[in-house]
Amino acid sequence: MSKELVDALDALENERGIDRQIVVDALELALAAAYKKQFNATQSNVDVTFNDRNGSITIKQIKTVVLDEDFEDEVIEIPLSEALAINRAYEAGDEIRFDVTPKNFGRIAAQTAKQVIMQKLREAGREAIYKKFSEYQDEIITGEVERQDARFLYVMLPGNQEAVMAQNDQMPNEHYRMHDRIKVLVSKVENSPKGPQIFVSRAAEDLVKRLFEQEVPEVYDGTVEIMSIAREAGDRSKIAVYTHDSDLDPVGALVGQRGTRVQAVVNELGGENMDIVEWVEDEAQYIANALNPSEVVDVIFDPENNHAVTVIVPDNQLSLAIGKKGQNARLAARLTGFKIDIKSESEAADFLAKVAEREDTSQPEEKNQNSDMDM
Repeated sequence: MSKELVDALDALENERGIDRQIVVDALELALAAAYKKQFNATQSNVDVTFNDRNGSITIKQIKTVVLDEDFEDEVIEIPLSEALAINRAYEAGDEIRFDVTPKNFGRIAAQTAKQVIMQKLREAGREAIYKKFSEYQDEIITGEVERQDARFLYVMLPGNQEAVMAQNDQMPNEHYRMHDRIKVLVSKVENSPKGPQIFVSRAAEDLVKRLFEQEVPEVYDGTVEIMSIAREAGDRSKIAVYTHDSDLDPVGALVGQRGTRVQAVVNELGGENMDIVEWVEDEAQYIANALNPSEVVDVIFDPENNHAVTVIVPDNQLSLAIGKKGQNARLAARLTGFKIDIKSESEAADFLAKVAEREDTSQPEEKNQNSDMDM
């Protein structure tokens, strides 16, 4: 048994990369528990030593030397008079270790060692899976639909590793069937007591970004940056793009010749519409771009709220700017980070009059302040 155990430790360390000392420590604890159970001993005063070079096991019972009049528990204590008979140098408070290794402990030790090694193998396997898929987090991976229940869609990833997709991570326009191969974004990896739990998504905004990285070399190499994405999965996405290269059209780069690049992403996402707009530093122009395909006449910032604007559009563009069920305006707001109130030119007349009136009202106060300063 001893040689087999040493060989098993060598294999764990060399082939699985499991720290030898971790296994030895776990084995000693398990052997101490096994000894306690088998011989009704107190584990707190049992010390097990495993020699990982020759496989020998030594079990020692630890007793504390106490004065004869204080002696109470023969399991954990030894009277000073008995200790002095062993060695005249012992004093009260010293610890003495007695070899209590049973001659018939080999079978129990072998069984215990096997259990510990199997446990460490499982733990190592789980840790390897966790590390592997942690590296894939926020990346696209192709999996195969395995099954579905009321909570999750189960996707088998490479390496025969199961991942789960919650309902809010599934695209409402897709119906998944067994053995369908789908691209998913690894959104989260958890190392739970039951093993690694991998969560994937088809609805995440980053899935759109990764798909464009696969289709557009300029995005992959960083020449074109995707600055922001607002998405309603399965229906429509808005993507804001930017480049430092003045000779390159960032929107055109994502669209591709005759729309081939963007169409590849649209096809992968089951026909999800893509609005690609240019990100610019001018916030008013960026907001106007975000409301594409609608024209924008003016963008008026709310002086009382740095993240609110009123956008004025031609009368015949109001419905287009707002979009079906408010989708265009909603996505533009999420894309830019501004609360957007859209008004037609005719509706804006009263609004502009009130803005002008407010500005006129504030001017006398400013003049008075300037006069006070002159004095």
